[in-house]
Amino acid sequence: MESKTTGYQCKMYNMPVKRYCQTMDLKNDEALIAKYKKAHDRYHAWPEIREGIRAVGILEMEIYILGNRLFMIVETPLDFDWKTAMAKLASLPRQAEWEDYVAMFQDCEKGSSSSQKWKMMERMFYLYE
Repeated sequence: MESKTTGYQCKMYNMPVKRYCQTMDLKNDEALIAKYKKAHDRYHAWPEIREGIRAVGILEMEIYILGNRLFMIVETPLDFDWKTAMAKLASLPRQAEWEDYVAMFQDCEKGSSSSQKWKMMERMFYLYE
């Protein structure tokens, strides 16, 4: 079984991919954090949101949590254009409704889109080859 101490298996693709990493903070409230985690679990995550993420070309999206800090990894094909995909995602059915719903848990401005909430991170190290 996968866990934070045994590790998480990564998907394999039949093509080269690129990765985007982002971070965001949740409101520092244990009850809200528990509800946010539930909203993202297998049984409560909105299917339209998962379908929309895939429809814009995202191959995999993972969110990790430590306290109230979130870390997201997004894997895409090499020709993926972030700005174009995020604009398309924001226009999909229920996406704005989802963003408004999860905003109650997030440390963000009301009415923010996903691309405004999540802050892109810079890679500062890798096992240089």
